Amino acid sequence: MTLPIEDYALIGDCETAALVGRNGSINWMCLPRFDSEACFAAILGDHDNGRWLIAPVDEKAKVTRRYRPDTLILETRFETETGAATLIDFMYPCDKHPHLVRLVVGEKGSVEFETEFVVRFGYGEQVPWVIMLPDGRLRAVAGPNKLVLQSTIELRGENFRTKGEFTVKAGETKSFALSYAESFVPDPPLVNVESLLDDTEKFWKDWASDCNMTGPYAEIVKRSLITLKAMTYAPTGGVVAAVTTSLPEQFGGPRNWDYRYCWVRDATLTLLALMNTGYFGEARAWREWLLRAVAGSPEQMQIMYGIAGERRLYEVELPWLPGYEKSAPVRVGNAAHQQTQLDVYGELLDALHQARKGGLAPEESGWELQLAMVKHLEEVWQKPDEGIWEVRSGPENFVYSKVMAWVAFDRSIKSAERFKLDCPLKGWREIRETIHKEVCEKGFDKELNSFVRSYGSKQVDASLLLIPAVGFLPGDDPRVAGTVAQIEKTLMKDGLVQRYDTSKASDGLPPGEGMFLACSFWLVDAYLMLGRKDDAVKLFEKLLSLRNDVGLLSEEYDTSAKRLCGNFPQAFSHLALVNSASNLGRDGKPIEQRCDAEDAAKSAKPAAPSPAAH
Repeated sequence: MTLPIEDYALIGDCETAALVGRNGSINWMCLPRFDSEACFAAILGDHDNGRWLIAPVDEKAKVTRRYRPDTLILETRFETETGAATLIDFMYPCDKHPHLVRLVVGEKGSVEFETEFVVRFGYGEQVPWVIMLPDGRLRAVAGPNKLVLQSTIELRGENFRTKGEFTVKAGETKSFALSYAESFVPDPPLVNVESLLDDTEKFWKDWASDCNMTGPYAEIVKRSLITLKAMTYAPTGGVVAAVTTSLPEQFGGPRNWDYRYCWVRDATLTLLALMNTGYFGEARAWREWLLRAVAGSPEQMQIMYGIAGERRLYEVELPWLPGYEKSAPVRVGNAAHQQTQLDVYGELLDALHQARKGGLAPEESGWELQLAMVKHLEEVWQKPDEGIWEVRSGPENFVYSKVMAWVAFDRSIKSAERFKLDCPLKGWREIRETIHKEVCEKGFDKELNSFVRSYGSKQVDASLLLIPAVGFLPGDDPRVAGTVAQIEKTLMKDGLVQRYDTSKASDGLPPGEGMFLACSFWLVDAYLMLGRKDDAVKLFEKLLSLRNDVGLLSEEYDTSAKRLCGNFPQAFSHLALVNSASNLGRDGKPIEQRCDAEDAAKSAKPAAPSPAAH
C-alpha cells in the first residue's frame, strides 16, 4: 500500500538524501548525489523497485517519531504489546563515501523485527549481483554502482531480496550501515556506527546553533532551515528544489516533474532566508553557485541548472515505473530548462544586489556579468515568455515577468548608485520607467480593479502577490489591495491559494492541481503590507498546521483529500515559511528587505491612475 507523502521524513548528508516512511521503509534514495539514479524507488512504484524496510513484525504497532532536537537524526518509536524500540535513521555528512546508518534500540520488553533490503539501481530497474564478503558484509553491484551493507544480524537471500528477522530487548542495539562507492574502486571500510552517530549529532547541533531567529516561530524556522541545509549540495552550494522527482501535483494526473535541480528563481528568497537567520556562509556559497552557473553568454542563461551548474537537463520518461498512486508519467530531467522566462533576470540581479548589501562579496564582484545581463535584457524584455509557472502552452506577455524585468533594472540602478559602480544610468532609468508605465497600463484591468495574469487576460495568478514585496508598488497602493481582493475571490479554496485557475488559464496540461503552498505564504506577506496583520497571522498559523509530524512541507496541498502533494520536501515552501516568519517578526514590512520603500513609492507615483479609475 502506498504511503501518503506526509508519512515520509527526510534524512541526508548534504550531498544526497533518503525518504523514510512511518512504517520504517526507505522508499527513495539516490546515490551518490541528489540527481543520481535512485537505488530505492518504491515511492514511484512498488517494493520490487527498491526499498529497505526495518519494522516490527506486529503491523499494529503504535508509531511515533521525531527528529532529535536541532538535528536531522530521525527517531521512529514502535510500541507493541510486548515492548518498545526506537529505529534511529541518519546519514553521516562528513565522508567521501555516503553512509546511511540504521540502529534499532530496545527500550522495554522485547520487540520482534523484520528487515527486507531490496536494491534496484537505475531508478528501480536494475537487479544487482549480491555476494557475501569475507568480513560478513554484503556487496551489491550493477554497472558503475556498488553498495556495501554491514549488519549485526544474520541476513539471507530470497527471491533477489535480502531478508532477516531479529528480536531486540531492552538495552540492546542492532545496527546496520549502508555505504556507497563506485564499483571500480575498493570497498568502503567498516564503519563505527556509534562514532558516526555522535559525529552526525555534533555536526547538526553546531550548525543549528548559528541560527539567530528569536520569537514564537524560532524552533519552526530552525527546522525549516535544517531541511534547507540538508537540500544543499555541499561541494557547490547549490540548493535543490526538492529531493524527489514526479511526486504528483494532482493524484493520478500527468503534472509530475523532476525537481532535483537548482532554480535561479529561488535566488533572492534563498539569500534573504539565510542572511536573515545568520547563515552568511551558506548565503555566500549560494551566491557563488549562482555566478558560476549563469556565467557565459547572457542569452544562454537558463531558469535552472544542475547542482554543479550542469546545463543539459533533458527530460525523459521511465515507463517501468507506474508513478506514485498511478500518477504517470515518471520523468527525470526537466524540459523547462530550455524555456525563456524573463523573471529569472530580475531574481538574479536582485540577489546580487542583496548580496552586496549584505557584504557577501566585494561590491564590484559580478558587476561585469551584471552589465552584460542588463544589456541583453534591454533587447528582450518586451518579448513574451513561458513565465514563472513554466507553462507548456506557449509564450505570453506575463505581467509578473515584466515586473521582474523592472526589478532587474531597478536593482542594477540601486547597486550602481549605492556602490558607485560604472554603468549607463540614464538609459537604465528610462527603461525602468518605460516598463513600469507599460505594466500599469497593459497589465492592470480597471473592470476587475486588479493586475492580471498576462496582457489582455481576465485571469489573475498568485505571482501578482509579489508586486509589493519586490517594490514595484507600495503596499498601500489601491491597485495592490484590488489585486489581493481579486486573488482572494478567484484563487482561494479552503483558505489556501492556488497558482492560477487551471480550468480557465491554459498551461498545456489537463486542469487540476493542489494549492501551491508558497503562494499562500506570499499572501501572508501581502496581508502584512496591507496592514492586515491579524489575517496574516491567521493564515500563517493555518499553513504551519499543514506541516507533517516532523515539520516538513511538500510543494502543494490537496484540500479535497486533505493531503500533501507534489515533490517533497519542497525548498520553495520552506523558504517562503522562513521569510514570512521573518516578516512577521519585523512588524510586517517585508518591502524594506528587498528595496527602499521610499524609492519604490517614488517610482510608482508617475504611473498611478487617478482615483476615478478605481
